[in-house]
Amino acid sequence: MPVEGKSDMERIGLFSEMGYITIGDKYVSHYMRPFNEAASRNRQMLPGGTKALSALQAGYFEPQFVRIFDGEAYSNPVQLRRRYRLAEAKKNLGKAFLPSNGDKLPCGLGSYYGTIGGPYTYFSPQLKAKERYVLPGKNFYTNPGKKGTGYGYANLTIGEQYTHEPDGYDVERINAKKAQEEHKRLLKGGPFKLNLYPQEYFDMNPYFNDKPLPPLKKPPPEKPVAPPFKPSSPAKRSGGMKAGTFDPYPSHSADPYVIKKPKAVPANKEQQIFLPPPGPKSRPVKSIITLNVTR
Repeated sequence: MPVEGKSDMERIGLFSEMGYITIGDKYVSHYMRPFNEAASRNRQMLPGGTKALSALQAGYFEPQFVRIFDGEAYSNPVQLRRRYRLAEAKKNLGKAFLPSNGDKLPCGLGSYYGTIGGPYTYFSPQLKAKERYVLPGKNFYTNPGKKGTGYGYANLTIGEQYTHEPDGYDVERINAKKAQEEHKRLLKGGPFKLNLYPQEYFDMNPYFNDKPLPPLKKPPPEKPVAPPFKPSSPAKRSGGMKAGTFDPYPSHSADPYVIKKPKAVPANKEQQIFLPPPGPKSRPVKSIITLNVTR
């Protein structure tokens, strides 16, 4: 019989089971174990209470006020700007430029007061002297146009009036017939026909055939249809009395009811069930970080 459970080779892949770290330690229930054991041991951090912010030094971390720059000089930005302007003013060779007069502003619309050149004659609003306008001569006179479209109306065109000519009902057909007869009269013989003229592979009429049709085939004689099979009597239905079975009553077997016992496991090696060997087992592998620390 196989041993219950798995061996060390099947579980870990090693020949012997590794030893445990907690051998011989007392068992402590995880319900009574504190979350942070170090917090309940030794003296804890005891703050001196909160300090209120005030103008005194007691409200700060340092006992005395510490400057960012110890021993730095005091500078006045207004005084520095004034000294810079005086130094720049010494570089001037003469006095500052002052215009002789201020800007002159116009006193109204159309006024040239304050401009350099004054008014221009090209933009003067005064009227210039013009010559008297002489009307051109009149054009030649013609008679007014006659009313009408010209088609069907006499004396409306430049030329003479239309003359009426009789027009027959079938003039075009008669003229075409006369031209066809004159063409046939000029022909000396019939149309030229060539026996080697290429013909189409398929005829225009798919039902055309030069060969005679075969004689009609007589239809085969009709075979008489046999009458359908009808049973002599209708089928019997089972009503609890075996009326629809072939036998009047099923045969009774005298075999006693015996429970089959399970077969025992065979002791011979030939009759045992084949169990394939286990596959390759995995081994614990060290991480890359651990190997680098060891090196």
